[in-house]
Amino acid sequence: MPSPIPVTRLLPKDFGLEFGACSSPLTKTASGSTLRVPTCRFHGKVAHRLWSSVINWRELQTLEAIGSGGFGKVFKSKYFGKTVAVKKVRCVKNKLASRQSFWAELNAAHLQHKNIVRVIAATTCAPAHLNTKDNIGTIIMEFAGSRNLHQIIYGLTDQLPMDKCIKYSKDIACALQHLHAQSIVHVDLKPANVLVSEEGVCKLADFGCSFKLSGKSDATHLVEIGGTFTHRAPELLKGEQVTTRVDVYSFGITMWQLLTRDPPYDGHREYILYAVVAYNLRPTLSRDVFKQSSAGQAYQNLISRCWAGDASIRPTADLLVTELSMIF
Repeated sequence: MPSPIPVTRLLPKDFGLEFGACSSPLTKTASGSTLRVPTCRFHGKVAHRLWSSVINWRELQTLEAIGSGGFGKVFKSKYFGKTVAVKKVRCVKNKLASRQSFWAELNAAHLQHKNIVRVIAATTCAPAHLNTKDNIGTIIMEFAGSRNLHQIIYGLTDQLPMDKCIKYSKDIACALQHLHAQSIVHVDLKPANVLVSEEGVCKLADFGCSFKLSGKSDATHLVEIGGTFTHRAPELLKGEQVTTRVDVYSFGITMWQLLTRDPPYDGHREYILYAVVAYNLRPTLSRDVFKQSSAGQAYQNLISRCWAGDASIRPTADLLVTELSMIF
């Protein structure tokens, strides 16, 4: 059931809000019905109370499980008759980490961009018949497709065409451009966290490791290291200040995978982590795909700068979009 408390009762009298989007996730427009999250940004206690009031459970119909991760499962569902993805975050051994993952997912809740999976609604509450002891929260998102980029890269028998590699790369770069403009760092960019729609549009997903940089500085320290070890920037491993450039490093590894269709590293995790920091270990750029065309050579140059050990050398997301637009 929806919360019996009106949204207006949860907010200060002087709090500005577009009530139409909050009071019902289903919004009627001239072109039809669309599901959307409030366009305003919410923080602190107000955010917590507001998010707990926007899921209409009677309109949510779970269809099938389509994925799982460290902190929960994702289901293909129907919400107000429209196909959506529902992520149910559950408590694992580390309850604090589970809660942090849920709230980190909502760092992107206010973002509206074609290359970022859109959040529709979220709550930390659930009806009694659906609630379980390990339940942390539920997030309803747009259904962006049943395939991710990892499946596309390693599931095809033939090499991905260069123009498609460039298109996918630019989609991801555009997502990072928008994300970084809001001072949000994804931290866990990798092919498995990029969904590909039926129309071939890449959408960045899974913000469970993300964080928002403080307004006073464009860098911060992470208490716990997030992300996948093969895609972690050296400064993450060394516990140094983290900036948006950690995503650029991960983007470089992801581009390399797009072109080579190989895993970045072979060997034990501990050795790889040590070698990345101590010996500047990176995947090889001597493959034929980087030499056979001008586009491949341009990719080689861009990738080498993206995963530079010195974060200041790495291009910004703005520059990535510009340079990728010039390739081919």
